[in-house]
Amino acid sequence: MKWRCTWCGKPHAENDPPCDNCGHNTFEKAVVRADETREGQGAAAGDDADGEPIPSGTVDTGPDYVWACTNCGREHVRNSPPCSRCGNPDLEKVEQTYEGLERDLETSSWLAVAKPYLPILAVVGIVIALFATGIIPPSILPGIGAPSPPDAPGEGSEAAGIDLEATERAVHDRLEADRNQSESRTYDAGLADYAEYMNRAFVVIEYEESRPEPVQASDFGTNCQREPYAGRLPGTLSIADYDDEAALADDVATALSEETGDSDFDREGLDLHVVDGSVYVFYAACSSSN
Repeated sequence: MKWRCTWCGKPHAENDPPCDNCGHNTFEKAVVRADETREGQGAAAGDDADGEPIPSGTVDTGPDYVWACTNCGREHVRNSPPCSRCGNPDLEKVEQTYEGLERDLETSSWLAVAKPYLPILAVVGIVIALFATGIIPPSILPGIGAPSPPDAPGEGSEAAGIDLEATERAVHDRLEADRNQSESRTYDAGLADYAEYMNRAFVVIEYEESRPEPVQASDFGTNCQREPYAGRLPGTLSIADYDDEAALADDVATALSEETGDSDFDREGLDLHVVDGSVYVFYAACSSSN
C-alpha cells in the first residue's frame, strides 16, 4: 500500500512520517489498483495490507489540494512561499477546484493584445506619413539621403537683397544661351547639391580651418558616367557691386564661360555663396550614364 501526506499530498512508499516535503506527521492511504501485487506482504491480490478487500479499479482518495496565496489567491502545487505572483509569504492549503478554468484558457483577441500599443503605433504611422509626403526629408536620418551641407559662415540663400538661388538658375540660362543645341546641358539638382556641399566645404576650410567629411557626386543621386568635372571660382566678385540677380548672373556666366569643361557634358549644377561680401562660385558638370 502506498501512502501520501495528508497535508501536502506527496506520495510515500511507506507509512513513515514526517513528510520529507512539508514535514507533516500524518500519512493516509493513497490510490491503489486492485490488480497490484504486494511482494513480501503475504496478502492475496485484491486485499490490502490489513486483509481488507479492495474493489476493482481505483480508490477515490478524496479531493486534491493546492496551496493558495492568502493575498491574491494564486494557487501553487507546493507549499513553497513566497507567492510567485505577489510575493506574499503566507500560503494556505485549500481544495483544488476548476472554477474559472475556461475563463483562464480563453485567448485574448488581437485588438485586446494590441490596445496598449496603439499610441506607439499611431506615432510610428505619423512619422512614416511625414517621410512619405516629404514634410520631413529622409536625409535627417544618419546614413539616409544626400549628405547635408556643412555649416559655413556667410550666406547661401540671399545676400545684400539678392536671391542667390535664383541667380544660380539665371547663370545656367546665360550659359545655355551661348551654346549650340548639340552642347545643351540640363540643370541637374544632384549636381547643384554637390556644388553647394563643396562650396561650403571650401569656405569652412578657408575661414574656420576645419575639414568637413569628404563626399562624392554619387552621394547626391547624380547620374554621371564618372566623377564630374568640378571647380571653384575665387571670390573676386563683390556682392556690393550688384543691384539685382540679372547683373550678377551675367558676370558669373562670363567668368564660367571658359571653365565649364568638355562639350560632350550634358548636365550641370552650380552654387553661389557670399562671405564678407565676396561671391564664391562652385561649378560641376558631367555626362549622364544613360
